[in-house]
Amino acid sequence: MPQYAMIVYSPAPADPEAMSAEHLAALSGYPEQAKALKGKVLGGTYFAKERGFALSPSTEAMAVRGDTARSGTIAGSELVVAAFYVLAAPSIEVAVEIAKLHPATADGGVEVRPLFVPPGQTQDDYAD
Repeated sequence: MPQYAMIVYSPAPADPEAMSAEHLAALSGYPEQAKALKGKVLGGTYFAKERGFALSPSTEAMAVRGDTARSGTIAGSELVVAAFYVLAAPSIEVAVEIAKLHPATADGGVEVRPLFVPPGQTQDDYAD
């Protein structure tokens, strides 16, 4: 099944320790919502029994452009990358429908991108 990067954007500083109880509750059911749409959230631990990766607050981000590094993000908007997932879905259209269910879309956003597959290789959906 094709795989997609799902990049989660939240208002700065996007501190995972400051998530509301409602946001955490919505996250707890997210993998099951993806399965209901014939998709699968892949990745490592985000919170217990969930998949995905949370990032430290944007106050700890370092941006590198050329040979210059500075504190902060590259994008320069009020939203910062807060987490990412690898998602298996039958098509990008289904991946977008799954992304729409993520609680970050309420005050931030989610970007979906196909993952590159080198010629001659296949994507593995990981065994549960």
